[in-house]
Amino acid sequence: MRLIRLIGFYFEVMKGITRIVIYLSKKCQKLLVLVLIAIIAIYMTCGLTLAIITTTIGFVYIVYNFCDYLLYNPNDPIDSRANVLSPMAFNLSFESHFITTDDKININVLLIKRPDNEYKWCPTIVYFHGNAGNIGHRLQNCYELYHEIGCNILLVEYRGYGLSGGHPSERGLYLDASAALNYLMGRPDIDSHKIVVFGRSLGGAVAVELARRANAGAAIAAVIIENTFTSLPDIGRQLFNCRLIRWLPNWFYKNQFTSVDKISEVTAPALFISGLSDELIPSSMMTSLYALCGSAHKELHRLDGTHNFTWKCANYYHIWRLFLAKVFQHGLQPDGPFTPLSTDSNTAPSPQPPPPQQLYNQTLITFDDKPIDI
Repeated sequence: MRLIRLIGFYFEVMKGITRIVIYLSKKCQKLLVLVLIAIIAIYMTCGLTLAIITTTIGFVYIVYNFCDYLLYNPNDPIDSRANVLSPMAFNLSFESHFITTDDKININVLLIKRPDNEYKWCPTIVYFHGNAGNIGHRLQNCYELYHEIGCNILLVEYRGYGLSGGHPSERGLYLDASAALNYLMGRPDIDSHKIVVFGRSLGGAVAVELARRANAGAAIAAVIIENTFTSLPDIGRQLFNCRLIRWLPNWFYKNQFTSVDKISEVTAPALFISGLSDELIPSSMMTSLYALCGSAHKELHRLDGTHNFTWKCANYYHIWRLFLAKVFQHGLQPDGPFTPLSTDSNTAPSPQPPPPQQLYNQTLITFDDKPIDI
């Protein structure tokens, strides 16, 4: 019986290794060729034992760094590092700046501003995007936020993405977020008491870390999280149906992004928006983050949206307005009639509005420690 279990374990390990090798052969062929040449050279000069030891160490190193290839996709689409769409394409007034992080990396930020003097008193959204593309790919969403919410928007380009320098890493993204917040706090023409941090997918983990760190200085008025994960090891085990991945200890993951361990330290008003049709991140992870959040003023809204297009759901911006109205104690009005952008082949079509009694698919809200039914 023990022998059967050992054989089963061996085949599970080999299946996992084969999957990783196949993926690596597609993503980094040159690296694998060099590794293969090095193994053959070691075998011919030093013998089989040293070749096996070297191969094992090399494999562990490659797998450890493998998550970078999976997690960070700054070249998807392929021209994302060179071509960043300008807000001018959406008739949005903006400023483009390069700011320097604490570790001396220059990152690009775009500040989309409300007209005239309105930008001085309205909320400013700090926008952290997902793991692929660049800030230009989020401009349609920003266009609608700008008109529906009536806010400034600071789009933050992570290091190694778009026009920003450097290479992405967990620590690096946190430094990028801190630099962006410090940049806004240093601007006398922006209301520093109305800074709202927003993150989608990977950006949600960045937003949680920034909100946690900023609590001491009360620099963030609110945090909004959409379709993010509890931690990278958790989502890795969820996405890869392989025992080898499930058996890996957390310390083996180069990137952690353990929002589940940090969210209790977030005390700013918090809004969680979860897409029930999310094909990547289970809605249960958003529910867990909501339950563990340390804020006394928190809301969880579940909409029938996918991972990338929950913002296309009916009532999405209405949820934002109601939440921010409570945070700032006054109503936020959209610009009035404006022309929503038509969808193209790369965007999901807007769903039809639900009947009035289904204003929210499912909603859990606590505000001032009192449950509210909507």
